[in-house]
Amino acid sequence: MQASISLSAASHSSPTIARSDRTVEFISNNALKPVNLRFCGLRREALGFSALKRSASRPAVLSGRRSSSGKLSASLSQNGVSSKGFDYDLVIIGAGVGGHGAALHAVEKGMKTAIIEGDVVGGTCVNRGCVPSKALLAVSGRMRELQNENHLKALGLQVSAAGYDRQGVADHANNLASKIRSNLTNSMKALGVDILTGVGTILGPQKVKYGKVGFSDNVITAKDIIIATGSVPFVPKGIEVDGKTVITSDHALKLESVPDWIAIVGSGYIGLEFSDVYTALGSEVTFIEALDQLMPGFDPEIGKLAQRVLINPRKIDYHTGVFATKITPAKDGKPVTIELIDAKTKAPKDTLEVDAALIATGRAPFTKGLGLENINVETQRGFVPVDERMQVIDKNGKMVPHVYCIGDANGKMMLAHAASAQGISVIEQVSGKDHVLNHLSIPAACFTHPEISMVGLTEPQAREKGEKERFEVSVAKTSFKANTKALAENEGEGLAKLIYRPDNGEILGVHIFGLHAADLIHEASNAIALGTRIQDIKLAVHAHPTLSEVLDELFKSAKVSSVSSPVREPIAV
Repeated sequence: MQASISLSAASHSSPTIARSDRTVEFISNNALKPVNLRFCGLRREALGFSALKRSASRPAVLSGRRSSSGKLSASLSQNGVSSKGFDYDLVIIGAGVGGHGAALHAVEKGMKTAIIEGDVVGGTCVNRGCVPSKALLAVSGRMRELQNENHLKALGLQVSAAGYDRQGVADHANNLASKIRSNLTNSMKALGVDILTGVGTILGPQKVKYGKVGFSDNVITAKDIIIATGSVPFVPKGIEVDGKTVITSDHALKLESVPDWIAIVGSGYIGLEFSDVYTALGSEVTFIEALDQLMPGFDPEIGKLAQRVLINPRKIDYHTGVFATKITPAKDGKPVTIELIDAKTKAPKDTLEVDAALIATGRAPFTKGLGLENINVETQRGFVPVDERMQVIDKNGKMVPHVYCIGDANGKMMLAHAASAQGISVIEQVSGKDHVLNHLSIPAACFTHPEISMVGLTEPQAREKGEKERFEVSVAKTSFKANTKALAENEGEGLAKLIYRPDNGEILGVHIFGLHAADLIHEASNAIALGTRIQDIKLAVHAHPTLSEVLDELFKSAKVSSVSSPVREPIAV
């Protein structure tokens, strides 16, 4: 298989992305590194459990109905009574994971809440991102196990040749998305959140309209407004997407085909996860990366190990340091063609012919048509500018009263669970309790096999910070090969890495590559969020034998001064 392309959209002009009858402009992906939505933290209400206890004296009164205005009403006593002079205490524009998390927390605080959604509840994560991708990755993980004869033989197992039904795999992903979408909708209805159907637009201070094309608009007022409109796949100029042979992650999740050879443009979270899926199902993959190395967003040491395990042994080759200036879909019996140029010199490099191409160059904020001009706000590279409390900033640098923006639309951290955390933080503020979210405590994960997870700073970032602020940085590591549970699973390939301050025990970053890394990272992220010192977390007890002992050994191996200065309070980033 030939080596392939690496695409950087930096040198291209701005494409436009449709938002209903409006458009979103976005600039190059040089200014914005490829970021993907890899997972989400859905709250327990999404699985059918209510966080609110109803007393016998206050039975829930639920009436679900859709009016001619496109309002799905589910009145419940918990939804509260709106502030005097307003239809609602809170209106949220966008019913993705961020909007959903904010809505549920608002109801818990006694706010009368409405959420506006122009597409389907659940947003990108549930419908075109975290949720269906995890269904595909569950299949790829099992296929890898069944195809690995050496692994099975070591466990004493004998299995005949593994196969799969493409449509059955696709149905599994679609059915999961449908179930979670239904759960999210029902959880909001059960708590009395009014779901308003249509495109939401801010008309002015504390006033919003919503409606569908061809129907009259409805105008409502709210004490506070949250923008939670998310993002869409970013497609650079020169790339023609037909949805069949040149696709985005939106199309890939439908798994309408498994091509023999697919080029993946971008080697971030999205690209890595889809390479795991496609190679497990039999495809050959060529990565195309604009930067000089694969997986540029990961800690370099973790990235090298991941490349040795996830890339080199598989049917994957790659080109780095190149742009894809033009990609043409397959047509009339001709394959997909990809024209490459050198990222630095812009000189032509090669022309590739493949069966399909997946564009995984990041995501663009979905913010046009929100009526931001009506509150004197201008986007920056498409993102809504906000302060550390997610309050929207106008073009004069002043806070816009009662308007907040969370999630991908503000660009602070383009992860579904980050959006939910930001939404909850906003609700804390508008209900009278100041709250600032520390984004360095928010974990991220890539659900390859094995998984990659991280929280906080990479080693180069930490050392740069240490030089600037004049403190020493130390690194501790532990291997999965020393963990009993990992060895019992015959999954000893993996590494955990701790970056910390030896003078006071502050955790600066933790990076994990190995079995269930996405689950293990939360002990570290919670420690960072709570300001827990290494010398304290060393005393925690972990069940034996469990994978959690990887973190236990990691923290115990750190060398912290016996007399230490206190860790500063977590700060907002």
